[in-house]
Amino acid sequence: MSASSTKPYFMRAIYEWCTDNGFTPYLAVKVSGATRVPMEFVRNGEIVLNISFGATSGLKMDNVAVAFNARFGGVSREIYVPVENVRAVYASENGEGMAFEVDTEEPLEEVTPVAPELAKPSIGLAAVSRVEPSEIDADTKPSSEPQKKFEKPTLKIIK
Repeated sequence: MSASSTKPYFMRAIYEWCTDNGFTPYLAVKVSGATRVPMEFVRNGEIVLNISFGATSGLKMDNVAVAFNARFGGVSREIYVPVENVRAVYASENGEGMAFEVDTEEPLEEVTPVAPELAKPSIGLAAVSRVEPSEIDADTKPSSEPQKKFEKPTLKIIK
């Protein structure tokens, strides 16, 4: 008998850690035919969902899927995300959390990845962290663009 995947257990643990520490848990999802999400909010084949208590109704995270109701633009929607489509669970305030390998029937190359490190599937987990503006090369950011306080979270593969 094979053991069940550890992924849903880690997802629930990070969610609980976020809520225990007053952080807002977010779910990064690779959208496929098996997901039920509002398609108008999908960008590059992905969607990021706020799964905090205040943003969801009837949140259920089991070993198969994450399901809940949430409002998008004032309209209540039923959300269903298979566990295998979850790319990451993290705290929006500090970017700490966990990223996962996505195993779906659709090739990853068809979707623009969240970070360049995810362009090729790799085995293992990743840490989510924020990049401070001072850590960004001057060559990669035009000088005419105003400095932002925080950049989007980045993923770093842990081996």
